[in-house]
Amino acid sequence: MPYAPKDAGRQGEARAMPPELGPDAIAVVRGSTFMYSSPTGDVPAGTIGGLVHQDTRLISRWELRLDGAPLLALRSAPMEPNLAQFVLANPALPGGLPADAVTTRRMRLIGDSLHERVELQSNQPGQVRLELRLAVESDFADLFEVKSEVRDRCPWIGRYAAPDGSELRFAYEHEGFAAETRVTADPPADRIEGTELVWEIELSPLEEWHVDLRVPLPPGEGTMNPVRADIADVFHGRAADPAQQWLAEGVRLHSDEPTLERVAERSLHDLVALRLEIEVCGEQVILPAAGAPWFLTVFGRDTLIAAYQALAGGSHLAKGALLALAGAQGKRCDDFTDEEPGKILHEVRRGELTRQGDKPYRPYYGTADATQLWLIVLSEYWRWSGDDEFVRSLRPQALAALDWIDRYGDRDGDGYVEYATRSPQGLGNQCWRDSPDGVRFADGRIPVLPLATSDVQGYTYDAKVRLAELAAGPLADPALAGRLRAEADDLYRRFNRDFWIEERGGYYAVALDGDKQRVDSMTSNLGHLLWSGIVPPDRAPRVVRQLFTPAMFSGWGIRTMSREDATYNPLGYHQGTVWPHDNAIAVLGLTRYGYRSEANRLSLALLDAAAEFDHRLPEALSGLFRDRTRFAVPYPTACSPQAWAATAPASLVRSMLGLDPVDGRLVVKPDIPPEIGGITVRRLLAFGRRWDIEARGRVGRVRPAAD
Repeated sequence: MPYAPKDAGRQGEARAMPPELGPDAIAVVRGSTFMYSSPTGDVPAGTIGGLVHQDTRLISRWELRLDGAPLLALRSAPMEPNLAQFVLANPALPGGLPADAVTTRRMRLIGDSLHERVELQSNQPGQVRLELRLAVESDFADLFEVKSEVRDRCPWIGRYAAPDGSELRFAYEHEGFAAETRVTADPPADRIEGTELVWEIELSPLEEWHVDLRVPLPPGEGTMNPVRADIADVFHGRAADPAQQWLAEGVRLHSDEPTLERVAERSLHDLVALRLEIEVCGEQVILPAAGAPWFLTVFGRDTLIAAYQALAGGSHLAKGALLALAGAQGKRCDDFTDEEPGKILHEVRRGELTRQGDKPYRPYYGTADATQLWLIVLSEYWRWSGDDEFVRSLRPQALAALDWIDRYGDRDGDGYVEYATRSPQGLGNQCWRDSPDGVRFADGRIPVLPLATSDVQGYTYDAKVRLAELAAGPLADPALAGRLRAEADDLYRRFNRDFWIEERGGYYAVALDGDKQRVDSMTSNLGHLLWSGIVPPDRAPRVVRQLFTPAMFSGWGIRTMSREDATYNPLGYHQGTVWPHDNAIAVLGLTRYGYRSEANRLSLALLDAAAEFDHRLPEALSGLFRDRTRFAVPYPTACSPQAWAATAPASLVRSMLGLDPVDGRLVVKPDIPPEIGGITVRRLLAFGRRWDIEARGRVGRVRPAAD
């Protein structure tokens, strides 16, 4: 996940960040839209909450008051990713109304609009007179401002109130950028005071009253096919939702262990929340956004790794990611955006700061690994689908990606892919460890740029091996296949000479710095190297041993950095936390080298961690010892849900099943731990048809699905 500093302000300027909404804040998510609020459903002014669509905050204040008082949350929770319910009660009110006299329920749905229904029911024996007031504001902040400093746009924001109380509208236009927020009310408010909608309500005993509030969402890239139905019908499952239909028709997993089933089910629902719909050359494709609430957009690395992991459950997300990213492949050299010919993007944004050229995300290309990952996913998609024609259609993009690796990725001609940003707003670290201190020496020193990190070299090796296979197959280019095999063999030899460190029991440096010094911190990148296949078999035992020492393994998973290194921090973003996707990659690497027992140990730890978070794997959790805390501690500002964490369970199941597509057929070599028992997978999609898999222990079978 891209690094998201809490204070993205000007260097050297000290100021307080806008207030958070607390650990129980509720995010309602669909496509590129989210509404982030407190457990009461409120968005207080000046906080990081609100309704954000296409990277612009359309609602910055949304506060409900009953007789002037805020309501109290009894229970609040998402019912689906795009639907939440808030059940509230009143405190004792100044007018004499006792506490809990009125039950209030807010239902919130994101479909073709933000639709919120507010329901009141009197619990009093006599008539009750109430004033319900909703305060609304829109600051039209760019997403990049929401967690730092929001510029004052008031001089360019017009506010309009319908005389009949049915609508409140905010309109913003400045230097070619325009946005609008409309809030409609049914029944209309009795009056509008400034930007507050006010209803005077009289309730008999047990009488119910409700108002429907809607904020239409303008169409745009990433907007999913919306739900158009009454919110109560959606809440009770009576409305047809295209996303839920997609979910119902997909792969299904059953296990003797309920935790695995629940984790898999939660992951599928999270993928529904994170699906983006993009048009590429007239074709609608679906791919995963990186994470909610702050990264609901197309990324390179995040989207590709999530799509790779999801391939075991279907190929449509991988196909969508390949097409969408190929459509934005770099064409020229641009220092501000770090664009280069053939390069796959890092991140796309659509807010005002990007459109006006203040931010480089139009898109931004500051990543050293997305290009290789694109080639890896292209290969893996072909292995699962057998779609020769699709691979041939992307031949120009694949060759351009290879050219970027050799010409632009290798900055100094030493055969390694290095990175160093040219943009004044670019990322300093452009590997998956992309926080400012994500790559450090064991003694804490910051290395000199450019950096050639170990994971990027592993991906480059794997990409060339895989493209050699495609060149020998659907691309029908044996000369290219031979060249790529030779280049991969050479990289394998040089990498194992230059990155290996014999000290501390033997391990690989996290990087070579700009002076070609080994950056000697011990990190979870070791698992990525196993996944890529760049580790010689005789060194694999030492690499595996390192991953499971107490310095690296917390009991919940493998830490991003060893506890023995100077800057280890169990809550540091890449300095000692445990990342589920990082661990899932290690699980696949362990399986690749035949370490099935270790892969199962790590998988079971991750499933236990998911159970600690309502069966959802978080983006990251702390590296504190499991034996010490006894419960998992989350990383404080982790995205929830997050794409490559949501797809990580698919990698765990794939590992347990020993599932692999080989020459157009599915092969299973299961090694399922006793704690899991049996696993059944229904309707798995591969080679254009559905398959059922049943496995227990080390016995399994694959057969065509009955339906």
